[in-house]
Amino acid sequence: MNEPVPPTTAPSPASSSLWRTVAEIERYVASDGWGAPLRLFALVRTADALERDPQLAQRLPENVVAEARADAGHLTSVEQDGLPDVSDLDELLGQLAWPPGVDGAALVVERILVPPDAETEVRAATPADDDEARAAALAAHPLAEDVRIAVGVLRDGSHECAVRSRSKDSDGEVATGADLVPGLVSALQATLQG
Repeated sequence: MNEPVPPTTAPSPASSSLWRTVAEIERYVASDGWGAPLRLFALVRTADALERDPQLAQRLPENVVAEARADAGHLTSVEQDGLPDVSDLDELLGQLAWPPGVDGAALVVERILVPPDAETEVRAATPADDDEARAAALAAHPLAEDVRIAVGVLRDGSHECAVRSRSKDSDGEVATGADLVPGLVSALQATLQG
């Protein structure tokens, strides 16, 4: 497998750890194929978690423990099970709050993207109050593209994104960058406030 292309600017240590974690989470979810539900992860600094619970070292792979001892910013992701059954992503994010021991959060979601002109065309051709018809028309549009979006944020404001398209479904084709999906970054950061 090809590794993702690193960002063109030198990331800060926190951002570098977060970037690696987001890329790792995206590859993990990608291994399950397309059509997956939203996946949510708590992010914790591994060294801090090991300090709070020394027994954790026995449950983590040796290489992860070694990396955490060498890099205080190393992050461990913990997938969250039992998400509430909600109708949309905004509703779910509005219900989330993380305890102080969680340093960040990541989520992976699949979406259908179309060019702005195509979206305008579909909006004009479908009733404004029929979200199902609009979604079906967007999905059926010949320029529609399935994408998987992974976003990770930390309490200090650091954030990273990875986007994989179905038409270029390989690890080497994953687009990465801090500001690929700013609205989703802001919504996920809001879950860490308070």
